[in-house]
Amino acid sequence: MRRIKKFAAWVLALTMIVSLVLTAAGCSQGADGGGDTGRIVIWHDKEDAVAEALEQELTRLVPDVEFVLEKKTSLTDSLKLSGNDPSASPDLFIFAHDKIGVFAEMGILAPVTDFVSEDALSSYLDMTIEAATYKDVVYELPIYFETLLFMYNRRYMQDDEVPSTTEELYAYMQENTGRGRYGFVEQHSTAYYSAAWIHGFGGSLISEEGEPLLDSDEVKEALAYHLKFVELMPGEAEYSTVNTLFIEGQADATIGGPWMVPSAREAGIDLGIAPMPAVDETGLPLSPYSGVQGVYVLKHAAENKTETVRRVMEALCNPSVGIALAEASGCAPANTVCYDDPAIAADEMVNAMRDTAQIATPMPNIPEMDVMWTVTGNLLSDVNLSGEDVDTAADAAQKQALDLIAAMQ
Repeated sequence: MRRIKKFAAWVLALTMIVSLVLTAAGCSQGADGGGDTGRIVIWHDKEDAVAEALEQELTRLVPDVEFVLEKKTSLTDSLKLSGNDPSASPDLFIFAHDKIGVFAEMGILAPVTDFVSEDALSSYLDMTIEAATYKDVVYELPIYFETLLFMYNRRYMQDDEVPSTTEELYAYMQENTGRGRYGFVEQHSTAYYSAAWIHGFGGSLISEEGEPLLDSDEVKEALAYHLKFVELMPGEAEYSTVNTLFIEGQADATIGGPWMVPSAREAGIDLGIAPMPAVDETGLPLSPYSGVQGVYVLKHAAENKTETVRRVMEALCNPSVGIALAEASGCAPANTVCYDDPAIAADEMVNAMRDTAQIATPMPNIPEMDVMWTVTGNLLSDVNLSGEDVDTAADAAQKQALDLIAAMQ
């Protein structure tokens, strides 16, 4: 028994010595040891075509690095749980820009400019860099973006009938709505879609400082004006209804995302894509929200895998990455150099999103915006579907938003 105890003590001492040696060598944490081992774990929530194209490009551009792409269906929640723990979190992750404020305030992100020069970022669309910036720090390397598009069915709406202003759109709706058909449909009571009308009146849901603006004159004017369009659309205006009406040829035109395009083409629709109409009262175009998808660096990876992360981030700036994603999934590249490629230059939808990017509004990336989606959606339902007075409903929504944001502090 005494010999067994001595042996156990010797094994314990040896284990501690080995552990100290490994720690000194920088190999003590994470699934790959936590050091700069040439292995990069990337979390994402993207479709398979996007993930596969990205992995292929990274492997080609940085062949001596092992890439592990893990799909997370609830990536935000996963990151909130893992934080900056190298044994539980990825090295990089791919996500939309609208949660940058949440992640930055958690203290888990490293600035992208620690690894990518400002010269390299100069070729990116201004809108994408604006979206990637929080409190004057660029935390996301933009890869591609999405915007809503004005789409129409050429079987019903001819190219010379496409409205250039909202009043032209309204006149078209009046002439072509009835007997189970609609001249134009959209998700009129969803904040993401209706924001385009608010921006067209020079308004916004929330300020850069996180103050709700639902009781502003611009928001109220936009809601009141939009009502006459809503009256010529179906009351049920969620995604499935709008998508079905357009795909089945019961609606001549719509404002929808690029995700609608494949099903429209499969249905045999001769699809047209046009610029957003301008609001007659202001001269401003309907300005939809844009979502910028990009790559983030966790602080632990920035500190422990500095050179590998640098090489990977520099590789992601290669235009071939954006080109590959555009070809695989119709993504609009954030890097303007990609549009010099003949295949990208010939892609109508991708270039339509690039054109729309000139007038699109990046979704706010501040934490307070989380409150605004629900509150604004309820406001739209109250006005568009329940017939509540615009001023009364907007004032009540403003108070609710202020209360909820105060509770976040």
